[in-house]
Amino acid sequence: MMLVGLTGGIGSGKSTVAQMFRELDVPVYDSDWEAKKLMSTSLKLRKAIEELLGEEAYQGDVLNRKFIAEKVFKNPGLLKKLNGIVHPAVKEHFLAWARGQSTPYVVQETALIFENASQDQYDYVVLVTAPLDVRLKRVMDRDKVAEQAVLDRMKNQLDDNQKIDLAHFCIENVDMETTKENVKELHLKLLALASKF
Repeated sequence: MMLVGLTGGIGSGKSTVAQMFRELDVPVYDSDWEAKKLMSTSLKLRKAIEELLGEEAYQGDVLNRKFIAEKVFKNPGLLKKLNGIVHPAVKEHFLAWARGQSTPYVVQETALIFENASQDQYDYVVLVTAPLDVRLKRVMDRDKVAEQAVLDRMKNQLDDNQKIDLAHFCIENVDMETTKENVKELHLKLLALASKF
């Protein structure tokens, strides 16, 4: 089983690319979604998060995402501690999930592969990129937030130019049809690589 990491800065469209892989029958693990699920259902994680951020991190049984985002995105030290709690749990969950798949390769969609120096966990890493102005507009439209809020979040991620040198494959996601064609081509390459495992 070949493990492929799919990453990209906020607003790059990595979730769009992940969906294109799903449409090609590739199992995709959505780390963001699974992390939120684990943060809501794991009592061990909840206890650690409340100890770090306070009881306001939850509203009843529901994760208070707005509160958490406001606390951590302007405080890199706090964000690092939160990631130190959540990421190991997600990694363990992903590996268990991957073992249950029967395809030549699986994809883990996750935002911070290079930032967390976790690229060695994968056989290959795919980076999704888009120009800064495109990314800003996408996130502002999607999340209904001001430009500064997006820029604050971007500060916690490496610049694309740094990541391009670290990735095995790169997909620029501006035009949807071109992206779709590039994903299909990459899928064939990955299948060929997986056949050697």
